[in-house]
Amino acid sequence: MWRCSDLGRSREEELLRAVLEINHHGLIEIDRNGTVLSLNPAMERMLVSGAKEAAGRPVAEVVSCRQVVATLLNVLTSGQSVAVSLALPGGEFLFHCLPVRRKDEVVGAVGELRDVTPLKRALEQKVAGQETVALLEDALENIYNGVVVVDRDARVILFNRAYCRFLGLKQEEVLGRPVWEVIENTRMHVVLQTGRAEIEEVQRIKGHDMICSRIPIYKDGRVTAAVGFVMFRDIQELYQLMRRVDRLQSELEYYQGELMRHYGARYSLDDIIGSSPRMQSLKELVRKVARSDSTVLILGESGTGKELFAHALHNASPRRTRPFVRVNCAALPESLLEAELFGYREGAFTGARKGGRTGKFEEAAGGTLFLDEIGEMPLTMQSKLLRFLQEKEIERLGDNRSIEVDVRLVAATNRNLEDMVGRGVFREDLFYRLNVVVLEIPPLRERREDIPLLVEHLLGKLSSRMGNSRKTIHPAALEYLAGYHWPGNVRELENILERALNVSTEDIITIRDLPVKPLKKAVEDLEKDMICRALEATGGNRMAAARLLGVGKTAFYEKLNRYNLRAGG
Repeated sequence: MWRCSDLGRSREEELLRAVLEINHHGLIEIDRNGTVLSLNPAMERMLVSGAKEAAGRPVAEVVSCRQVVATLLNVLTSGQSVAVSLALPGGEFLFHCLPVRRKDEVVGAVGELRDVTPLKRALEQKVAGQETVALLEDALENIYNGVVVVDRDARVILFNRAYCRFLGLKQEEVLGRPVWEVIENTRMHVVLQTGRAEIEEVQRIKGHDMICSRIPIYKDGRVTAAVGFVMFRDIQELYQLMRRVDRLQSELEYYQGELMRHYGARYSLDDIIGSSPRMQSLKELVRKVARSDSTVLILGESGTGKELFAHALHNASPRRTRPFVRVNCAALPESLLEAELFGYREGAFTGARKGGRTGKFEEAAGGTLFLDEIGEMPLTMQSKLLRFLQEKEIERLGDNRSIEVDVRLVAATNRNLEDMVGRGVFREDLFYRLNVVVLEIPPLRERREDIPLLVEHLLGKLSSRMGNSRKTIHPAALEYLAGYHWPGNVRELENILERALNVSTEDIITIRDLPVKPLKKAVEDLEKDMICRALEATGGNRMAAARLLGVGKTAFYEKLNRYNLRAGG
């Protein structure tokens, strides 16, 4: 039966299917990537290998004849129509391929495979002797389309009645005459000279654009005659058919676009603001690693923009037109995280959706899967992730079948994974699998020279989002922002500027509009931040953290209680 991509069930699509279903010539359509969009039963019988669904597969996997595959791909590249003669096990065939264009761009190709064995044999017998003339003429006279045969001198030796009626001539008036005197704009004599078939080309006859084919007849390696066919249908019918195909292709691209808007990366390297040497070096590293499929680990404190870099990495890679799928490993409990990542089969657990469900790995096929907060992933899930990194395979929940997935993995965390490995809460083998290419995003306090650029960018972004006129910032306020230690990094800067835009009554933001903390509170915040960093660096060991900060045990414990901080050891 006719096989077609699932583009809906519109009336136009059903009509197109019906037209192609009854065509006894083999027809195949591919898109610009060489993927089969559709083929009819005649093509399946003649050239398709195997019984698998053809639509959606590369043409080289579907069509058994290499010359047909090469011709289709050549038309995609050259944009020119091509006709080739083929000697196949079932006989002699003509394969004609032409490009499908939209707005002067080649978006696919359509090929027709026509079995010319019976006609060619009959014509060779006619040229060889008169014994089969009557039978051949009877056959040709009953063909609805126009048929003309010329000898090696381009003189008409056969002209069927249908063609005579169309031109308003009698057979005795045309036989023996040069073909160019009978048919306007003919190229039959050219085909005799070149020996090359011209399939389904447009020819102007009696004020109509007609579809014509011209085929040379060989005997003993020499062209001895030529046969021409004319389809008695105006070319506008073909144009209507092509417009239907074009509309179906447009629908396909629309749905692909909708999918990319849902699963697409929103940011590029241009959205990463910063001219400091560290940021410039980091962006250059992203450009380099984007070209490969290596796993990338993004490290940085909260609010530094790790997700922004993941988006930019995807958009700079060859996978940019494929999905970008984000999963926050800290946002879901372990039982739900497994189903979210790997999917599940029907009946895998109580409440499982009928028919099962694909997971984020499968949804990201061909693209990038971004695992944020990878340090929060449970140990049992880490082993499943490790298997994917080693084998590029996953298993759905409740299923023992392996599924191959082509996905680039990008992970991010604000945790110290090496320390977590030492404490036994993160798998060492997974750490080394993730630690292939590392992007370390610097905290804002280590690139203070970028703060003026960030402030200008964020004020424009926030003003546009809030519907306010764009405001500037007073130098004193900017100096204050540049001197702050920013424990919340760029995210905290954005929040402070949003507050300032809400409370400011002037066109310029002053220091009065900023949440200036009293000196004591600022010192406490800084002290608390330093204690947290010391505890993180020592794996939560309080004695080691106190020594690292150079304070006594008693004073350190008092500060832990004052700031309500918890640590082991």
